[in-house]
Amino acid sequence: MNIGVMGAGAVGCYYGALLAKAGHAVTLVGRPAFVERVVADGLRLETANADERVRVAASSEAAALADAAIVLFSVKSADTEKAGAAIAPYLKPGATVFAFQNGVDNAERLETVLKRPVIPAVVYVATEIVSPGHVKHHGRGEIIIGRSAQTDDIAQVFIAAGIPVTVSDQVKEALWGKLIINCAYNALSAVAQIPYGPMIAVDGVPEVMADLVFECVAVGRAAGVAIDYPDLEAVFSIARSMPGQYSSTAQDMARDKPTEIDYLNGYIVRKGRELGIPTPANRALYVMVKLLEAKRAGRPSA
Repeated sequence: MNIGVMGAGAVGCYYGALLAKAGHAVTLVGRPAFVERVVADGLRLETANADERVRVAASSEAAALADAAIVLFSVKSADTEKAGAAIAPYLKPGATVFAFQNGVDNAERLETVLKRPVIPAVVYVATEIVSPGHVKHHGRGEIIIGRSAQTDDIAQVFIAAGIPVTVSDQVKEALWGKLIINCAYNALSAVAQIPYGPMIAVDGVPEVMADLVFECVAVGRAAGVAIDYPDLEAVFSIARSMPGQYSSTAQDMARDKPTEIDYLNGYIVRKGRELGIPTPANRALYVMVKLLEAKRAGRPSA
């Protein structure tokens, strides 16, 4: 099967590599430095059990996805509209597009640009880009995807490639569940620039994480999403299962890249304001990350 990945970051490269290893024709669209390295040497996939080179096609042009039957859309949330407009002229009429992104509203935003259905996906994986063309897997890898006429068959393609997939009618609730976890972990790890294990061991951090979780659930419920308060011990156990993992926001800041904080804690703050729900813990972490971004950019915060 011809599979395209729009956004050759850690998530797109990891799943693209697994699908290519399973024999599918995978094309990754990314930045020129990434493309140059992958064309020359292949995509380096490092996991706990292997360190290997995977042959994939790579391009910096959206037109390279013209033959794709499946597109994994995995750009940063701030780039959804721009990247969507780039691929829109080239998508096949029958192509199935998945939003493999953080945040809860990317599929809807992408549908508006593409003027076609987009399947939301909830991705639970810990990966990082070590260098251009080198993706490292730290843990997990399961995916929940929304239901459509094609998704049951596509799920079998993913499962055969070693990617655990569940097709669900409650993908919106699952997206909010992941947003809650991201809001609890991402900004704290980013501000401190430490991984989850040492972070959660600091006195007061679990209590702050609990405050973040409670605010997120209150906002989600007010927005009409059927979500329950998660077991906090289950939330904290993520740090124990991946003690060396830095959040994606922390990784972005360490590499001087724009973060997705506007679509994580920032989304909760905006939605809370709209619905009249106080979100002081999320606002504080959101502002801290924005201050660090402003400092890095050498300009006052907007």
